[in-house]
Amino acid sequence: MTDAQSLPAQVRQLLETAPRETLPLTYQQLAEALGLRPPRTIQRVAQALESTMREDAQQDRPFIAALVVSRRGEGLPAQGFFDLAVELGRFPAGPAQYAKAWRQEFERVLAAKA
Repeated sequence: MTDAQSLPAQVRQLLETAPRETLPLTYQQLAEALGLRPPRTIQRVAQALESTMREDAQQDRPFIAALVVSRRGEGLPAQGFFDLAVELGRFPAGPAQYAKAWRQEFERVLAAKA
């Protein structure tokens, strides 16, 4: 149903049309909504989200990937999200600032969806 090249576009479409009250989604919820089956479902979702982050950085848009969080921890995205956001020059390098930077990005995405 989904292949590696179309998965980022499917992820973007799903997140752009997701009702505000369902956000953020977990990686698992996104994988299920996309109809992905094991193996490596979360890894494929993460790779697709990273592709959207690169596209968003190039287009100077907020990271739509900010709408997806880990079900573990504090309701934040996985570490790879923060690593790439720092690499792309969008987030501060200090991990102590990640939660605040993510919250701001999350709000920017919601505002852009409205």
